[in-house]
Amino acid sequence: MKLTHQWLSILEGCMLVALGLHLLNSVGLLISGTAGIGMILLKLTSLTFGQLFFVLNIPFYILAWRALGKEFALRTFVAVSLLSLLSEIFRHYIQIDIHPIASAILGGMLVGFGLIILFRHNASLGGLNILAIYLERRFNIHASKTTLVADLAVLAAALLVLDAWSLLYSLLAFLLLSSVVGRYHRPPKWAQTSETKHA
Repeated sequence: MKLTHQWLSILEGCMLVALGLHLLNSVGLLISGTAGIGMILLKLTSLTFGQLFFVLNIPFYILAWRALGKEFALRTFVAVSLLSLLSEIFRHYIQIDIHPIASAILGGMLVGFGLIILFRHNASLGGLNILAIYLERRFNIHASKTTLVADLAVLAAALLVLDAWSLLYSLLAFLLLSSVVGRYHRPPKWAQTSETKHA
């Protein structure tokens, strides 16, 4: 039962992230981390986002395997593969007409909540998400701080491919993602206290 719950949760997390990325891709906006790098390369190559995302994550499996364990690496590999597949499916079968502001708000929040589900089930979407989890476990650096630094680096690279308004909307998505991860990555103290009292 526990195993079924874990893999269903990973699937659900990937679906939220894939939908969020699809919303952002539909209007040419970016998001943080490896996904953001994939979105930038999407504008410069003929590959699809799903293909780019899968290839970009290959080197990070080594870090996941050595630093976070083979089970985490396996779950991450499955999650990355699922997201790549879902991105291809959404690209072919879901057509969206949405304003960039709505795309930034919904896309950023969906990606954030999807990542939270994955983090809480000992999985990630590879790349800088692996680095965020590793730094938190090894050095107690909160994942939201690593995410924010990654956001700023991707945003700087995005100067090469986006206009000013798209950059502004992408920044909004970045901030919302970081806010969601920062607030929900760990249950707040009042929630932990309440659960303890009722345990």
